[in-house]
Amino acid sequence: MKRDSIYYQIFKRFPRLLFELVDNPPLQGQNYRFESLEVKETAFRIDGVFLPPENATSKVIFFAEVQFQRDEALYHRFFTESLM
Repeated sequence: MKRDSIYYQIFKRFPRLLFELVDNPPLQGQNYRFESLEVKETAFRIDGVFLPPENATSKVIFFAEVQFQRDEALYHRFFTESLM
């Protein structure tokens, strides 16, 4: 997927914003770091990943995909690519 640079910059600078949207944020949510990762073998790219701190007891990872336009295949493509 093509990375949305506006949201990448926002989440990179302010990763805590995601946890304001999540009903049950992790206790160490303020220590997560935001990265944009690419799986090289199949060249899948998502907007970003919120990675927990290394010392966190719960290693929950949050995937971020932001869409500005209607995309009927978004969920299908997102889950297919992230699970591969």
